[in-house]
Amino acid sequence: MWFGRVQPPTSITRRNLLLLGAGGAAVLAAPTLATSALATPALAATPVIRDPHGDREPSGTQVTEIDGTNVVFAYGVVMPSFEGWSRREPFRRYISLDRRWRFRYDPDNSGSDAGWQRADLDDSAWGTIDVPSSWDLKDNDGWGGYDGADFGKGGALKDGYAWFRTSVNIPASWRGKHIRLAFLAASYSADVWVDGQWVGKHEGGHTAFALPVTEAVRPGRSVTIAVRVYRRASFTNYDGTGERVSDDYALPPGVVDYWPYAGLIRSVWLEAVPLVTVTKLLLDARNGVLDARAVVENHSSEDFNGSVLLDPGRESRGTPVSVPVAVLAGGVAVASARLPIPRAPRWSVERPNVLTARAVLRGSNPPPELDTLGSTYGVRSIEVKGTQLLLDGEPVFLKGYNWHEESDLSGRSMTIEEYEHELGHAKSLGANFLRNCVYNRHPYVYDWADRHGVLLMDEWDTMWVGTISQKLQTETYGLSRALALATAWNNHNHPSVFLWGLQNESTIDAGSAPVYRAWLADMKDAVKSVDLSRRPVSWASYSSWDPAFDLADVVGFNEYFGYFYGKNEDLGPTLDAVHRNHPDKPIIITENGTWSYLGHHGSPTEGGTEEWQAANFTSHWEQVTARPFVAGYAFWLLKDYKQRAGYNQSLNGISTMGLLGWDSDTTRVVFDTFRAAEPPH
Repeated sequence: MWFGRVQPPTSITRRNLLLLGAGGAAVLAAPTLATSALATPALAATPVIRDPHGDREPSGTQVTEIDGTNVVFAYGVVMPSFEGWSRREPFRRYISLDRRWRFRYDPDNSGSDAGWQRADLDDSAWGTIDVPSSWDLKDNDGWGGYDGADFGKGGALKDGYAWFRTSVNIPASWRGKHIRLAFLAASYSADVWVDGQWVGKHEGGHTAFALPVTEAVRPGRSVTIAVRVYRRASFTNYDGTGERVSDDYALPPGVVDYWPYAGLIRSVWLEAVPLVTVTKLLLDARNGVLDARAVVENHSSEDFNGSVLLDPGRESRGTPVSVPVAVLAGGVAVASARLPIPRAPRWSVERPNVLTARAVLRGSNPPPELDTLGSTYGVRSIEVKGTQLLLDGEPVFLKGYNWHEESDLSGRSMTIEEYEHELGHAKSLGANFLRNCVYNRHPYVYDWADRHGVLLMDEWDTMWVGTISQKLQTETYGLSRALALATAWNNHNHPSVFLWGLQNESTIDAGSAPVYRAWLADMKDAVKSVDLSRRPVSWASYSSWDPAFDLADVVGFNEYFGYFYGKNEDLGPTLDAVHRNHPDKPIIITENGTWSYLGHHGSPTEGGTEEWQAANFTSHWEQVTARPFVAGYAFWLLKDYKQRAGYNQSLNGISTMGLLGWDSDTTRVVFDTFRAAEPPH
C-alpha cells in the first residue's frame, strides 16, 4: 500500500514518459510511427550563453498601501491595466506594434557591444520575423506531427540571445502624455531600448509588463525600439548526450517538460495616457455590493484635485457614485466606494453574466472628463467551508483538465481562432474547470472563461523549483513573489479565476521543509495582499505528505498511481490518509493521467493502448468521486504537447498523454470516457 510520495523517482517522470510503459518497462514505438536517428546536423552542440542577474529581480515589483488599498508597483510606477491589448479608451492613444520586425540571432552575445540597440544602426541586412510569434517556428515547417525527421529544425533549438528592431512614428499629439511600452509576454527575458536608451528589463516568460518610456520617446518624430530576448538552453547539446543547463535565479530554474517557446510571443503596443490617469481599476462583487477601487496616478509636476465617477454599469442596475480624489504631484491615490448592486445578475458556471464597470476621472476645471478606464467583472463569491469549495454558497465539484498553450501553426503565439477552437473543447467535454498549469495565459483565455462559465486555477512559472532556488527567491531575488503579485494584480477582476496555484512539483528535500514553507508563505502572502476576493490558494504538490499543506486553503497534489508507481487502486487509501491528516480541507487532484499511442488499440491492460489510458482514467475518477471530501480532478492533459525533456525524436518531441492528438482534433478513447464521466451529485 502506498501512502508516501506520489511522485515517481526522478529517473521516471513525465520528462521521459515516452520511453516508458507501465511499471517503467521499455516500450517500442508503434509500428506506424516514423523513426529517425538521434543525432542530426540540426542538433549540433552550441555554446551555452548565460544571462546575468542582479541582486534583485529587475522589475522592482512591490506592494505599497495607499488609501487603504494595496497597490502593486513595477519599474517605479503602478503596474497598469493591460486592457489595451483589446480595449480602446477614448482619452488614450494606442499604436499596435504587432507587425513584422527586423530580427537577428546573437549566438555569441556580441550584439550590444556592436551597437545593435542604436537608433542609427543599419539593420537592412537583418532577417524579419512577425510579432507576436515564437522564433521556434522560424524556418521550420516540420513543427507539428509525430515524425521526428525535422526535430530541431530552424529556430527550435536556437537558445541564448536574439534581437528584434522596429521603428515607429510618435504623433506630435502625444506631447504632454505619459507613454508606456506594453508587452503581453517576452520569453524568457527581455532588455528594451528606445532610440538607444535602455528603458528596462523584464524576467519571466509569460507575464505582461509595461515600461514607462516618456523620457525616451520624441513626439512628432520616429523612434527605434530594440528588444534583446534571451532563452536559456535546456541542454549543453541536443543529441541526447548533453548535460542539463540550470539557473537558480530563473523561473523555472531548470529543464521542464513543456516547450520553452522564445521571442516576443504575445502582443506589443505603445500607449499614451493623460498625465493624471486611472492606471488600474480593482473590482470585487459579491453579496449585492461592488467594491470598486480606482488607482489614480499623477505623472505631472502639479498637485491634482478632482473626482472619480465609479459606475457599476447599466446591466448591474446600480447607481454610479462620485468620489473626490486628491493626488500629489508624482503621487498615487485610490478612489474607492462600495456600490449597492442587489439586482445585478450573478455570475455562475451555468449563467456566466459578465458586467462592465467604469472609472471616469474628472478635474475641477473644464474639460469635465480627463480619463476613463473600464473593466469586466462578475458577481460571485468564492469560499472554502470544511471540505467543500463553494461558489456563491453552493458546493462545486471541479471536473477539468490541464492544458498547454500552443498550436502547430503558431507555437505559443496562438490566434483568436485557435483559442476559440482549443478552449471550446471544455464545453464539449462537460468540463467546468481548466488548470492554467505552470504559467500565465494570454488575456483572451481569461475573457473566454468569464464568458463561458469555466473556472480557472491560475499559476505562474514556479515549476520544479529546487531548495537552493526557493531560498534565493524568498530571501533575496524575489522573482517568484514578483510573478505572484503580477498574476493576482493583472487577473484580479476575472470571475472565472477561482484558485491561485503557487507551484508545481517543486523540491522538498530532507530537512528543507522550513525553506519550502517560507517560500510558499511568501507567495501566498503576495496574492492575498492584493486579492479583494480572497480566492483560496493551492498548489500541485508531488507529494501527498507535503509538509506545508497546512498553509493551503485547498490541498492539491499530482498523482500517477498505476503508471509510474503502485497500483490504480492505491489512490483511494492515499486520499483517505490525506483526509485524515487534513480533515477540514478540500482535496483536489491537480494532475493524473497516462499515455497512449494515437490510434493504437488493444487490451485495457496493455500499456500504450488507448483503451489502457481510458481504463486508468476511469479507475481514478471512480475513486475520486466516491469521496465527498475530494472537490475536484484535473486530467493530464487536453492534447499532446511539445517538450524538450524526453528526446524521443521518433515522436518529434511530442508527449502523447492527451485526450486529443497534437492536432487538437483527433480524439482518443479517453476523450469520450472523460466526457461521459459524471461528477458527484
